[in-house]
Amino acid sequence: MQDNPDMDRIKPRKPLFAALMSTALPGLGQLYNGEFNKAIWIFLLFSITAIPLIMIIALLLPATLTMPLVALSTALTIGIWIFAIIDGWRVASRLQHFQTKAWQTSGVYTLVFIICATVILPATLLWVRKHQVEPFQIPSASMHPSVLQGDFIFANKNYNCPNCRSAVKRGDVAIFVYPDNRTLHYVKRVIGLPGDTITIDGNNVSVNGMRLNSDAAPDTETYDGKSWQVQWTAEDNDNSYEVTVKPGHAFVLGDNRSRSNDSRKFGQVPLSDIVGKARQVWFSKSKDNIRWSRIGQLLN
Repeated sequence: MQDNPDMDRIKPRKPLFAALMSTALPGLGQLYNGEFNKAIWIFLLFSITAIPLIMIIALLLPATLTMPLVALSTALTIGIWIFAIIDGWRVASRLQHFQTKAWQTSGVYTLVFIICATVILPATLLWVRKHQVEPFQIPSASMHPSVLQGDFIFANKNYNCPNCRSAVKRGDVAIFVYPDNRTLHYVKRVIGLPGDTITIDGNNVSVNGMRLNSDAAPDTETYDGKSWQVQWTAEDNDNSYEVTVKPGHAFVLGDNRSRSNDSRKFGQVPLSDIVGKARQVWFSKSKDNIRWSRIGQLLN
């Protein structure tokens, strides 16, 4: 009597094992159950929403949609994950006479997990953070009152690069590499661009001879239709400063002028080091409380 090789491949699927595999990586439990196409689609959908693609789409839509879309993305990601776990368990429960394929081995499952979890997902996340959206935490009060210490913000990375949608403009709240320590990012407001003459006289800032504030509103600066609030102290009344912005550089100031380490101290910032534009607060926390009113606030 000869052995039947097909009978050796009859191995019932274990529902708990399938569910645990999908818990570790959505789609892996479906691969274990022999549902190759379903496994691919679940993993792709999870990757797209977890990165998430909706955040990229939000950059192309009005900024007011960013937070609702991020919330929707989070809900979809969790929903896909839960679906993968339940579906893995449910399908495995029915496969009591399952004939495994030659590729369905523990080594293949492990290899797929390693490639997806350590190569594909990190590479996709890195691309999004570098070219589309990146979160930052604000550790200081140098941009108060526009950006508060303890804010967590989204920065638009599709900015200030060849073929990007947005160029650097005066008044932008920009993210840039700190000139004195290139491992750090700073956030300041762009005041001057190449060729501009910046003059600071007491609490008054002028660009090419045009004063940004007025006697009627000394704490509000306006340029090209964009307005923002600034803060000075009495000790700043004796300020006197003038500089012409070099080619390929920008002059930046913190809105909290008395507590800001900016171009007055570390000099002008190369335009090539400006890597993003602050877009929206997605979370904010003081020392004691969550600032619920700031969640979703646009940054101008």
